[in-house]
Order: sequence, then C-alpha cells, then structure tokens
Amino acid sequence: MIKKKIVIATGGTGGHVFPAYSLANYLKKKNFSIKLTSDKRGSYYLQDYNNLKLVKIPSSPLIKKNFFKFFYSFFIITFSIIKSLSILIFDRPSLILGMGGYASFPICFAAFILRIKFIIYENNLIIGKANKYLLPFAKKIFVSYKELEGIPEKYKDRAVEIGNIVREEIINSNVSDHSTTRFDGLNILVLGGSQGARVFADEFPQIFKKLKESNIKIKIYQQCHHSQNDQLSQFYKKAQIDFEIFNFTSNIIDYYSKSNLVITRSGASVLGELINFKIPFISIPLPTSADNHQYKNAVFYTKRGYGNFLEEKDIKNKLYDLIVSTFDDKSILSSILLKQQQHSDKDIFKNLYSQIEKICNEKN
Repeated sequence: MIKKKIVIATGGTGGHVFPAYSLANYLKKKNFSIKLTSDKRGSYYLQDYNNLKLVKIPSSPLIKKNFFKFFYSFFIITFSIIKSLSILIFDRPSLILGMGGYASFPICFAAFILRIKFIIYENNLIIGKANKYLLPFAKKIFVSYKELEGIPEKYKDRAVEIGNIVREEIINSNVSDHSTTRFDGLNILVLGGSQGARVFADEFPQIFKKLKESNIKIKIYQQCHHSQNDQLSQFYKKAQIDFEIFNFTSNIIDYYSKSNLVITRSGASVLGELINFKIPFISIPLPTSADNHQYKNAVFYTKRGYGNFLEEKDIKNKLYDLIVSTFDDKSILSSILLKQQQHSDKDIFKNLYSQIEKICNEKN
C-alpha cells in the first residue's frame, strides 16, 4: 500500500508548532508519509524530535513600516515561496496542512499555484492574517470553535469545527480527581508563553511574597527566559518561598501535574491544554498580540467558565485579590473544574483523521 504524502506547514511560536507536531505524529502512526516545514524559530521547538522529516523554510511577515523593511520582507517571502515550490514539485504530496501564522503562508501559497489541495487550521477566536489571505484558496479551514470571528460570509461553508489540537500525552493522560481538596495550598505554575514574559518575572514575585505573608502555603513553578533565572532565584530564596525555575521545556506535562493554579498568557494552544488537563487558570493576554487575539481568547474561555482573566495593566492592583478570592472561595474552584470536566477534545485526532482521509480521496 502506497503511503499518502502530507506536508504540515508550521513555525513561529510553540503555540503553532506543538499542535503541528502532535498532528504529524498521529498521522504518521496512521500510515501517512509526513513532512514538516518550519522556519528557524519554530524548528527550535522541534530540535528534540528526530522521528519526523523537517525542512526549514525562512519566513517573515510583510513589514510595511518603511521601504527597506518592506523590500526585505517581500524578498524573504518570495524566496520562501520559490523554495516551497521546489519542495512540492519534487514530493507532490496529496495534501498540505497549514497550521496558521506567517510561517505557513509560503508552502500553502505554493500549493495553490501547483493546484495541490490544502487545509488551514485556526485555533484562536479571530482568524489570523495569514489564514485570512489563504482562505479563498483553501479546501477547508479547521477551527477550534464555531465562534471564530473574521471569516467572510461567502467562505463560512469551508469552516469545520474540530476542537483543540493538543498534545496526545494530554489527551491520553489519566487526569487525577481534581476536587477542591487539592487546594490546601497553592502550587502556582507561571507560563510566559514559549517566548517567556518579562513582565511576569518583574511583577509576580512581590505578589507571591504577599501571599506567603498572608499565611497561604505556596510553591512556585515559574517559566522564564534564561536571563531572568538569577533575578527570580535570588528573590524567592530571600523571601523563603519554595520555588522551581525553568526555561523552555517540551515536558510541560510534569509541571501541569504538580500544579493546582496556572497563571499564563492567553495563547489558544496553552488554554486548550489546560482545559483538557483540568487545571484552573488565570490568563493574562499579551497586549501586543496581533488583532488582540489573546484578549479575545481570554474573554471567550472566561465566559465559558473555564478560568479567569486579567489584563496586564491590572496585575499590580488586582492579581493578588483575584488569587486570594479564587483560593478562599471553593465554590469558584468547583465551578471552574466542573465546566472543564464538561469539555473534552478526546476525539480530536479521530475527527481530523476522518476529515483528512475524506479530503485526500476527493477528486479535485
């Protein structure tokens, strides 16, 4: 039996790369021939995974600030499309899957030129720029939620709600009973996103110190940039706060297992993982996220009762009170956990496999 070839285009942040890797791994086990394409940033997150073919393709957003930056970004995008054309002409895959972000644009656009079917995936609550440009040419757009904003009416029939693509280890994990008895103390996991968050390292320690002084038993697991390691370690040692500092890790599930409250940026990928792992969270949107998509994610997940959110400007004045009220009022925790338990993406890969098989077998 000849394996069907699929190219999965990803890159940029971990929020795009980890769902791509999870999907690639699953499809490989289903006897597809899989190739991943990624830019330099995205390939950093894949450096520990040697079980998949990876091709690096440079990427850039189209920068319009001045002539020289525009010309340079246009050159990179054009070069990337040409390189993508050469890859696809040589491989001639059955299908391309674009995982969102500008790093997936060149290979999907090359697929359009060569009349190769492609699908795009959007896990945020507002369609990203690259996906918006690609939508008129895409066979389908897979979306995490039907509430996605920004799809023109004439393309809405291309949207297929499939849920959150999260790591298989999370889908298959035996999540322990998340009763409120877990909250005799706070084990706080701080996630600044795959890029780290300087503001978290600057402002959270004083808040955690205040929690300890309020006689709340706490332990901190904080992800940060390696340049912040010493700053945080010295503060927590001096404040006599139990802590563990870590930088980027592909083994984040270990930290999920140790935690009972997560404070995180509002990327769709991490929020999808947290609701499937059943951990209460406070999400703090990145104010500079494109089209303010992290704010939209945070509001959506909060309205569904999966967690709370706070704007970055309110960290100093409101984060301490929000943590204390969440910790003290067990009914809040019970409500969050109940809502999370009612959500599941357990069938995500089966749904994807069914859709992909159907599209691969369709005649153009």
